[in-house]
Amino acid sequence: MSLADGVLSQLIPNLPAHLGNDLKVYSPIDGSLLATLRLDTAEEIETKIQRATQAFETWRDVPAPVRGELVRIFGQKLRDKKELLGRLVTLENGKVLSEGLGEVQEMIDICDFAVGLSRQLHGLTIASERPSHVMQENWLPLGPVGVISAFNFPVAVWAWNAALAWVCGDPVLWKPSDKTPLCALACQAIFEEALSEFTIDDLRLTNVAGGLSQILMGGRATAGKALVEDPRIPLVSATGSTAMGRAIAGTIAQRFGRTILELGGNNAIIVTPTADLGVALPSIAFGAVGTCGQRCTSTRRLIVHESIVDEVWAKLKSAYASITAGKIGDPLDPNTLVGPLIDGKSFDDMQYALEEARKDALEVFGGERVSLNGARVARYSGDLAQTPTEPEHPSPEHLNTSSDAYYVAPALARMPRQTAIVEHETFAPILFVLSYRTFDEACEMQNAVPQGLSSAIMTGDVREAELFKRRSDCGIANVNIGTSGAEIGGAFGGEKETGGGRESGSDSWKQYMRRQTSTTYYGYERPALAQGVQFDL
Repeated sequence: MSLADGVLSQLIPNLPAHLGNDLKVYSPIDGSLLATLRLDTAEEIETKIQRATQAFETWRDVPAPVRGELVRIFGQKLRDKKELLGRLVTLENGKVLSEGLGEVQEMIDICDFAVGLSRQLHGLTIASERPSHVMQENWLPLGPVGVISAFNFPVAVWAWNAALAWVCGDPVLWKPSDKTPLCALACQAIFEEALSEFTIDDLRLTNVAGGLSQILMGGRATAGKALVEDPRIPLVSATGSTAMGRAIAGTIAQRFGRTILELGGNNAIIVTPTADLGVALPSIAFGAVGTCGQRCTSTRRLIVHESIVDEVWAKLKSAYASITAGKIGDPLDPNTLVGPLIDGKSFDDMQYALEEARKDALEVFGGERVSLNGARVARYSGDLAQTPTEPEHPSPEHLNTSSDAYYVAPALARMPRQTAIVEHETFAPILFVLSYRTFDEACEMQNAVPQGLSSAIMTGDVREAELFKRRSDCGIANVNIGTSGAEIGGAFGGEKETGGGRESGSDSWKQYMRRQTSTTYYGYERPALAQGVQFDL
């Protein structure tokens, strides 16, 4: 039995029920076939939506702290299975094991957050201008929530949504990426195990519990279309490319549904003359190279003051050479820092971006394909005249058909200015290095891209730090840490083409509920009308 077989059998005991001939799932580690799955039929998808709708009618009336108890049990199950699930994330996604385990820890953390939240879903008491009146703001469950997730965070982002949705009183319908569906099946199995230990004296709940969490196995034309178009699903949370966001947002708006969109990122770090490079360089390297550059928060642009750009460039080249020489390889190896790209298409998109960069670049370093033994292999199978598509667009036409592994040396490109390819998000480990003269120029360069997710500044000047936070047009603005990596306590998301959505912490829970203003009159005389209006009978 292979490592993958052992992990799958322990995490997905009912895997045989999901096997079929529709979707081949490969490991990016070595291109091996992990499983071949069947996709849901249109009838099965309709049944799941009906089941979620029925579950909502009961789940919404369960006291929120009791709903939180289910999430507490689920969080404990994740603790018990953290090692196994983290390994599956690595096997199916390719990120290094510490990141796979870290992603499961994010799931645990959001469960803890949601359990506490289940006793704090409070509104306001508002002073009324009329005597003997009291105004209240109530937050009530919204309905079934659709979640469309991407391959790069195959479990954590779903958990951000699901944990909050459950305590808010909403069932969840999940369409995972067609590149990482096994992670979704594992999460569903863990949830069902938690559900079996969740006891409540309500026979109605027993009858609908199966509708609280369901997976829709299918592509854009089936599962995606159902979530986007069905008015029984009032909220869809979607993570993916800007192109995907454009495709679904209009349709959902037409039916007056809600969206939480987590789309593209083209994140920059500004390095000022007062920066501590001992602090800055590790953050830059992790942001640009971690997860093989396949995070929406990955650092893609480095804007360095002209007085230190040569020094920073030299240090980065040295660090990248060290990574390429001995830190690229099997992501299950604890000594590995960079695992593979998800598939060959991502490799082709990376090579296209580098070819475009070379037209203007002062220097390009790295970026070639690397074999597992560390030998460099230069190969590009794409069409250099063809603009790459944006990353992670859920689609039945884009099922994973790769049976190879794609390891690459992270790339640096020193650019004289922000060209079109710099402004385009390439989902790969490419860091464009630019220089600036004035602080205002740096901030303008930071904001001069369509995306607005994450940003950072490296500085020892508190005035620069505070001004940067006010100038950055991104949803995330960090000081002396990188663009990549976020704790669940803060709301996550961005502006502009990133979509404007917010997930995880802070008051993100309000998106999963509906707001109601209620006024009660408790007097004995005829109640007064607001604004002094008279209506005497």
